[in-house]
Amino acid sequence: MSARQAISVRGGRTLEGEIVIQGAKNSALPILAASVLCKTEVTLYNCPRLTDCDAAMRILTTIGCSCKREGNVVSINPSVVSATEIPSSLMREMRSSVIFSGALLGREKRCRLSFPGGCEIGARPIDYHIAAFKKMGVSVQDEHGYLNLTAQKLSGAVIVLPMPSVGATENIMLAAVLAKGVTEIHNAAREPEIVDLAEFLIKCGAKISGAGTELIVIEGVKELYGCDYTVMPDRIAAATYLCAGAVTRGELVLAKADYNSLRPVISVLEQMGVSIYGYGGNYIYINAKKTLKAPPMIRTAVHPGFPTDAQPVLMALCMTAEGTTVFSETIFENRYRHVSELTRLGGKINVEGRVAVVEGVPKLSGAELMATDLRGGAAMVVAALFADGVTRVGNASYIYRGYEDIEERLRSVGADIRTVQVH
Repeated sequence: MSARQAISVRGGRTLEGEIVIQGAKNSALPILAASVLCKTEVTLYNCPRLTDCDAAMRILTTIGCSCKREGNVVSINPSVVSATEIPSSLMREMRSSVIFSGALLGREKRCRLSFPGGCEIGARPIDYHIAAFKKMGVSVQDEHGYLNLTAQKLSGAVIVLPMPSVGATENIMLAAVLAKGVTEIHNAAREPEIVDLAEFLIKCGAKISGAGTELIVIEGVKELYGCDYTVMPDRIAAATYLCAGAVTRGELVLAKADYNSLRPVISVLEQMGVSIYGYGGNYIYINAKKTLKAPPMIRTAVHPGFPTDAQPVLMALCMTAEGTTVFSETIFENRYRHVSELTRLGGKINVEGRVAVVEGVPKLSGAELMATDLRGGAAMVVAALFADGVTRVGNASYIYRGYEDIEERLRSVGADIRTVQVH
């Protein structure tokens, strides 16, 4: 058996110092896909070094674009697109690879892909994407697990999403920017990453208004040209480090962080007794020296509600606070897969359907854990920072999908954490 990586944490150390926040994974991926729409070179700054971004770059290379990375700078030359099929191996590796379908339809009027993979946190059907494409003139054929998408031309349409899906909103935007006429997306997702994608496309020459609201209007243009663009900070990575600082009762500064995008998380942490404030435009200070009180109720919701991606790491923190917290997960039906692992540390968590009741305990003890998905794995690392003794989190590849140099960042502020090989 080949060696696999695990993250080993010796808990009990207070975190103090500064952590620089990476670029946003959930913004970089659709922007990488959007580069396909451009005629000239795109240069992305603050593009995080993650396995998911590597997979997106492999897709770009596979379809004929040239890509190169130097640190956190990625250059894409999309002048030639020689293929329109996304390999099934890459689709299985990264669910958000479906975003390339909108870009390829916009550029080439065709795309062939298999159904996407990724973390098994619940159903994330692409029905909304397909229904929207059909409204824009796309023919869809299902061939033994593959989808063939073709169009004579793409036309603007009025699209009403049944729910504000981030992926569907992004895919429609990508297909619409070069379509003929005007596209309206009603009940659009309002996440900050949607705004970031729109700002990138606008800088390339697209005509988009309303990003960040429930109605996005896109007026098709004839062509887009590449630009230099800086990816926004990763709000979920920042939320994870805020919870890491709080769980160790530490004092941290997060640099290159976006306070406004974190307001739903920050308000909960303040309710728990954590002192937080933003300053200097892109710095956040956190002090968790006081006794932490459990927030009574956390309900995940689409933006601007509490983000589902931050639910697992907040749960890890609430395990250590005084009192009881009731979590209600409204986005994904299988988002509590981390609970059974967290209880191995001594956490008291009871799950009934989409509701989890967390009773805070004064002490956790190290254990052997297995990451079940990206954010659940991050939650295990957060809990391990508090636990006595050594905790080893296996399946670390899940965590590396969304966190750039997580061990180095935490070690720089005092954590005893390292990567180990597991056979």
